[in-house]
Amino acid sequence: MRFVLVHGGFHAAWCWEYTIDALRDLGHDAVAVDLPGHGARLDEESTLANRRDAVLAALSYGEKCVLVGHSGGGFDATLAADARPDLVSHIVYLAAALPREGRTYPEAMAMRDDGDELGDDFDADVGEMLEYLHFDADGAMTFADFEGAWKYFYHDCDEATARWAFDRLGPERFGDTTVTPVSVPNFWAAELPRSFVVCEQDRSMPRWLADTVASRLGVEPLSIDASHSPFLSRPRELAELLVHATTTTPVAPLRPH
Repeated sequence: MRFVLVHGGFHAAWCWEYTIDALRDLGHDAVAVDLPGHGARLDEESTLANRRDAVLAALSYGEKCVLVGHSGGGFDATLAADARPDLVSHIVYLAAALPREGRTYPEAMAMRDDGDELGDDFDADVGEMLEYLHFDADGAMTFADFEGAWKYFYHDCDEATARWAFDRLGPERFGDTTVTPVSVPNFWAAELPRSFVVCEQDRSMPRWLADTVASRLGVEPLSIDASHSPFLSRPRELAELLVHATTTTPVAPLRPH
C-alpha cells in the first residue's frame, strides 16, 4: 500500500520521518506532504485551495492511496478526498479535524453533536495552550518556548526528541481557513472507507472533540496510548495501527453537520 501523510499545525513533512521508515519496514510505501506555508514551502501563502492541491499532487501517482491526516491536516485531507475520491482507498484521521458542511474551520472545531450552537468547550480546553503561543503582526502563530511544545505535543517523548521537533516547528498562518465556509459534497457522497485514531494521552485535541469526529465519521475509534504526536513517540506502533486501520469498516453513515 501507498500512504500519503498530511501534517497538522506548526509541523511539516519532517514529523513523519520515523513513521515512514516504520511503514517501509512493514513493506509499504509512504510519502509526507509539505503544506504551503510549512517546511520547504514556508514562504508560500497558505489557503484552503493550495493546501488541498498540495495533497492532491502527492495522491496523483496512478494508484489509490491511504490518506492520513493528523490534527488540522484532517481538514486538508478531507478537501483533497472531496476533489478526487477516486484516488483514495482509505482515509485515516489521526487525532484530526473533520469539516462541517458549510462551516468554517474554527466552527467545526468548536461544535458538539447536540445542535448548531457553538460551545465554549474548545476555548476552555485550549485556553492554557494560548499562554505558550506568540502572535506576529501578520497573524502568524508560533510556540514561544520549548516547555509549551513539550507539554502539549511531545510529553511522552524523551527530551532530545522533543527538542529536535521543537527546533523544526514553524509558524502557523491560517490564511482564509478561519473565514471561508467549507463545502465537501463529493466527500460525503463517496462514503470512503475511513478510520479515526484517538491518542489516549492527547493534550491538544480534547477528548470530547475526538469522540465527536469519530461519531460523525460513523466509525468505532481506534486507539494508541500516546500524546498528540505518536509519529515521534511511538512510530512503529503507529505504523502498525495505520496498516490495521485499512482493514476496518465504518459502522454508520457519515454526518456532514
